[in-house]
Amino acid sequence: MMKKKSIPASKPSLMLFLCQIVSALDVPLDSKLLEELSQPPTITQQSPKDYIVDPRENIVIQCEAKGKPPPSFSWTRNGTHFDIDKDAQVTMKPNSGTLVINIMNGGKAEAYEGVYQCTARNERGAAISNNIVIRPSRSPLWTKEKLEPNHVREGDSLVLHCRPPVGLPPPIIFWMDNAFQRLPQSERVSQGLNGDLYFSNVQPEDTREDYICYARFNHTQTIQQKQPISVKVVSMDSLNDTIAANLSDTDIYGAKPVTERQPVLLTPTGSTSTKVELRGNVLLLECIAAGLPTPVIRWTKEGGELPANRTFFENFKKTLKIIDVSEADSGNYKCTARNVLGSVHHVISVTVKAAPYWITAPRNLVLSPGEDGTLICRANGNPKPSISWLANGVPIAIAPEDPSRKVDGDTIIFSHVQERSSAVYQCNASNEYGYLLANAFVNVLAEPPRILTPANKLYQVIADSPALLDCAYFGSPKPEIEWFKGAKGSILRGNEYIFHDNGTLEIPVAQKDSTGTYTCVARNELGKIQNEVHLEIKDPTMIIKQPEYTVVQRYSQVSFECIIKHDSTLLPTVVWLKDNDELPDDERFLVGKDNLTIMNVTDKDDGTYTCVVNTTLDSVSASAVLTVVAAPPTPAIIYARPNPPFDLELTGQLERSIDLSWTPGDENNSPITNFVIEYEDGLHEPGVWHYQTEVPGTQTTVQLKLSPYVNYSFRVIAVNKIGRSQPSEPSQQYLTKSANPDENPANVQGIGSEPDNLVITWESLTGFQSNGPGLQYKVSWRQKDVDDEWTSVIVANVSKYIVSGTPTFVPYEIKVQALNDLGYAPEPSEVIGHSGEDLPMVAPGNVQVHVINSTLAKVHWDPVPLKTVRGHLQGYKVYYWKVQSLSRRSRRHVEKKILTFRGNKTFGMLPGLEPYSSYKLNVRVVNGKGEGPASPDKVFKTPEGVPSSPSFLKITNPTLDSLTLEWGSPTHPNGVLTSYILKFQPINNTHELGPLVEIRIPANESTLILKNLNYSTRYKFYFNAQTSVGSGSQITEEAVTIMDEAMASRQVDIATQGWFIGLMCAVALLILILLIVCFIRRNKGGKYPVKEKEDAHADPEIQPMKEDDGTFGEYSDAEDHKPLKKGSRTPSDRTVKKEDSDDSLVDYGEGVNGQFNEDGSFIGQYSGKKEKEPAEGNESSEAPSPVNAMNSFV
Repeated sequence: MMKKKSIPASKPSLMLFLCQIVSALDVPLDSKLLEELSQPPTITQQSPKDYIVDPRENIVIQCEAKGKPPPSFSWTRNGTHFDIDKDAQVTMKPNSGTLVINIMNGGKAEAYEGVYQCTARNERGAAISNNIVIRPSRSPLWTKEKLEPNHVREGDSLVLHCRPPVGLPPPIIFWMDNAFQRLPQSERVSQGLNGDLYFSNVQPEDTREDYICYARFNHTQTIQQKQPISVKVVSMDSLNDTIAANLSDTDIYGAKPVTERQPVLLTPTGSTSTKVELRGNVLLLECIAAGLPTPVIRWTKEGGELPANRTFFENFKKTLKIIDVSEADSGNYKCTARNVLGSVHHVISVTVKAAPYWITAPRNLVLSPGEDGTLICRANGNPKPSISWLANGVPIAIAPEDPSRKVDGDTIIFSHVQERSSAVYQCNASNEYGYLLANAFVNVLAEPPRILTPANKLYQVIADSPALLDCAYFGSPKPEIEWFKGAKGSILRGNEYIFHDNGTLEIPVAQKDSTGTYTCVARNELGKIQNEVHLEIKDPTMIIKQPEYTVVQRYSQVSFECIIKHDSTLLPTVVWLKDNDELPDDERFLVGKDNLTIMNVTDKDDGTYTCVVNTTLDSVSASAVLTVVAAPPTPAIIYARPNPPFDLELTGQLERSIDLSWTPGDENNSPITNFVIEYEDGLHEPGVWHYQTEVPGTQTTVQLKLSPYVNYSFRVIAVNKIGRSQPSEPSQQYLTKSANPDENPANVQGIGSEPDNLVITWESLTGFQSNGPGLQYKVSWRQKDVDDEWTSVIVANVSKYIVSGTPTFVPYEIKVQALNDLGYAPEPSEVIGHSGEDLPMVAPGNVQVHVINSTLAKVHWDPVPLKTVRGHLQGYKVYYWKVQSLSRRSRRHVEKKILTFRGNKTFGMLPGLEPYSSYKLNVRVVNGKGEGPASPDKVFKTPEGVPSSPSFLKITNPTLDSLTLEWGSPTHPNGVLTSYILKFQPINNTHELGPLVEIRIPANESTLILKNLNYSTRYKFYFNAQTSVGSGSQITEEAVTIMDEAMASRQVDIATQGWFIGLMCAVALLILILLIVCFIRRNKGGKYPVKEKEDAHADPEIQPMKEDDGTFGEYSDAEDHKPLKKGSRTPSDRTVKKEDSDDSLVDYGEGVNGQFNEDGSFIGQYSGKKEKEPAEGNESSEAPSPVNAMNSFV
């Protein structure tokens, strides 16, 4: 009875071209067969669903498909037919559906945004692509904003907001300083996922004025930067020093040291939050906490463990990263921030949803007429996706009816198909998070049988092994397969054969009589075909004498035998292994035809030695163990270098070879490992010995290769483990005959030194390489693509030749050939050189300047034609210089600056410009000779910036109620000054700062008299200049109004009276008693009236230090000359924020603009108003754009 079965997985080599039939035909992957069969279209390549394109480059929307006959292509855009013939900017590639939208020649990418779909159609059906959404990438500029300096007390937390512009795709955020160095990050300072920079607690070293947030848009290779942010950290030590310097000896005051704080979460806020992520994506959860000491973050999952091998911690464990998330990763994730003072936690509820994903995607069906089949489309997702079918791109409900087709949900059932049933079906699985679209064709074919196995294929098998004879076939309907043996043999049947479904005939145990010719016959109702293959049975390979177990003494010799018997038609190879690995690379191991010999055995030679015999059909092996034992004790051995070899003899002299033999000297108890042979060329380099070759220490003769025209002498050096012997005596000399040179000069080059010449150089051959007397060189050249004939000269043994009268900078083909008295060397290879360069002829044209901000401009130019460069284009140089400042109209010494842009670049950035100035520039092209002519000077102007600080501020003529101020205009106005801003405030006896008064002064003024001031009062002044762009940096000064002389005199007179002294003593005693009473009440928890009044009517401008929050409002004369109190800050709209103070002067009926002196007098000459404290430094709204420095980050 015949057996049928499939080929087991253990024999993958037999799967080639095998055709298994399950519920439909499989078409074997035979290229010739595929070219002949009709086939519906199949989409082979398409653009991604969400396709973000560079708006500066042409848009290429890919759609490739195969089919027989080749398919035609059409497109829809936003659901309607897209007629590409009516749009001159759109073309379709030949024999392809790929669209090319020409943006670089006038098209706008925004005009082609939309949803595109490709259809590939032939007579057997239509396949469709995914919906391809085209969107141009966007990299918008940062919105300009005025950033106030951040004054932060040491130990407090801080968040610097980045708020990058919304781009497509979103930008990559990073923070750097003005030197374009990455800001260091740690457990204390780190960047959040939103790009903000978080400080868990600030330290004095965090003070700097150049915290800059950068947004990198990778798609357009651009980088945008935010304006620099200034941070000033006020340390407790410096604050105490400042306060102490302004207090009298009797004052007692001190800022509290930095207090430790328990953790508080900066992000996320609250105790819980939610997060939705899609299956297969990366889940990122973040917790950043404030606190002192810096908190440590720990992550856990409630009711479970974090997934192993997919969980990573980033950003100093502040970010939990889980890759390839699935629905099982849903749950509550808890982050805990902890330090020595306590902890805080936040729970993030994670829900994992899923876009549709395939469980069973539909597969192509190849059926024969009358057969049945099914298309199955099964997908999963969260929520569960809906399944819809299309036929040839049309919803199946409105597609032409096919009586053989029945739709049952996610399955289409085909019954008794006919050739007209061929079509392409589309399955769409979609939910709210996405969709899947798959094309699968039904191809109904009626094909006569074909046999794909090559005719007369020869199979060789070892006797008693299985033999597998292939008969790969195809046909529709499926053919029946029969096997015959011999020319007139009958059909094969019986248990000695196995017939596989793929047509293969298996002989389980092949014998010698199985040898012969076998015929495979395939037939169906459309025809019949047959094919012959041949089988040969070979004798197995055997080891008839195997290696045996051996015990040897150290430093002796051992041999293993391995004698084999094999089929005469097979060529065996023998390999020896030690411990199943290659033999050591050691000359002591000698492999013979039938044995392995080990010389001078050592302990490390212990092991198992295996003889492996391989043929093309089989492999056998045999092993034996070697045991090395210690040799009997021997007298102490003295080891030394070997003695030099002697009796050198030259024999077998030929033109290019000679035999050298020698007698080894004494080994001196250390075996000779190798011999080194050296030679002397007595004709060209007498007395100089060169390395020739080396041979193993067991060899005493060698054949040496010789060069022509050399007078050889040889010597031999013996080497053992101790070292090298002295050289032997030289052999007799042997002069070889002359011959043509074997090689040509190396490193041939052609570089002109002048515009009208070509300097050809090369490396000369040595005398050893000359091969004969009369060494010369044939130098040949011709102008590339112009001259047909070579121009040649023969020069003496030099290394340079100059060709004069050449055109400027044209390519030449060059070759240099060696020759001597006997003839030429082989034909040399050609190299390309260039004649000399000359200065470029023309200047770059169309020079345009785009001023980006007050300190940065971008220059564009058109490249010069390459023919006019007259040399190797090295780049372009931009010369630019400041002509004058627009605010002063005064010229100065012109200092030209130069920027070089390498290569064929046509634009560049000009950094470091001065605001509100007139500049000129020109552009020149550069080659190896120098610079070309300059383009016409281009004039451009930079816009206004903020001014520098006034050059000086002096306060003179103090009186009882007035002071005179004098100042100098800014050294760098950077624009047209619009006004000066003067702010001042009194400092009372407790060193508290009084209300801040602001005065705007016309720009043409340089002095001011302030009246109605308090007598004997210290004032602090802040002074800066303004342009239309904003305020510049400020300078500060302090001054004191004088005391009334009569009053001072009266005070002195009274102080000398005895009654006054007694009265003062009584008052002091009364104050002492009151202090004791207050102290007792305070210890009992009571409040004294002054405290109650301060709590009830806290001045928003003067807030004393509070014990609960650690804020302070005392005056400080630190380097920045600014009030350090938090309470003195008010918004720019001159209103007091509720969070700054629960009370305000408005609540007590006092207008915001009203200010009162300590004596109750109203300052009415200037309308003083509370405003934000002036910022320190240059507050320019323009920030430098580090385009060139950013190239390393793009």
